[in-house]
Amino acid sequence: MTVPTTDTEGFDRRPLHERIAADLRDEILGGDLAPGASLPSTARLKERFDASSATVQKALHLLKGEGLVVGRAGASVTVREHRQRTVRPADFMAPAEEGQPYRWLSVMGREGARAASTLLDVREAVPPADVAEALGLEAEGVALLRSQLLTLDDEPAELVFSYYPAEIARGTALAERRKVRGGTPTFLAGLGFAPRLSVDRVSARVPTQEQYTALRLPGDLPVLRTLRVVYADGGRPIEATVMVKAGHLYELRYEFTGEA
Repeated sequence: MTVPTTDTEGFDRRPLHERIAADLRDEILGGDLAPGASLPSTARLKERFDASSATVQKALHLLKGEGLVVGRAGASVTVREHRQRTVRPADFMAPAEEGQPYRWLSVMGREGARAASTLLDVREAVPPADVAEALGLEAEGVALLRSQLLTLDDEPAELVFSYYPAEIARGTALAERRKVRGGTPTFLAGLGFAPRLSVDRVSARVPTQEQYTALRLPGDLPVLRTLRVVYADGGRPIEATVMVKAGHLYELRYEFTGEA
């Protein structure tokens, strides 16, 4: 999509190869360049972007590193069956059914992915300021942190940092360094804190060093950071989770009705 600009709107100061990659990435993720389609030839890309062959090749190298295109010397570069997944957050709020795994695992499994979660840490910690505010904690107040790494087809997909009010979590299975059967929504419901409302705040961020390394990000790409606060009856916050996803691999789908 071409956006009209004026001289007063500034100038894109990124290196030319990054700008070329950004435009082609948008066309791939938007469907203008479909899976299996060949990218324009180097000669056409040189003409389109007023660039040298070396600059075009640097742009294509970025896209190859992201897994969006594939190509080899002497052959055209083609669009891969790209891995961007549409995630519907509403699918993951309800407790899992009896005997079923955590909903994220089951939903991704139904879509044909090999989904897994690795528990990284369980401890009491002072949460980030926005999490502390969401849970109604006083300054330097602690919450129980459970962190995990989610993988799809053996590749890092998402970092998850879930915080629970200490008065709810202490002395329960939440505080133990092991997976919670059926996932925490099921366990919280069993404690009498059934999730009733989930509120997401989503932002695009520059990845931290920890996020960049853990998610094996291929380049200078943003992450999607979601702060999800879950409330039980009476509007009591029972969980605040920070989820960090590679921005080029996901889109979030929210559905709304026309009712007030």
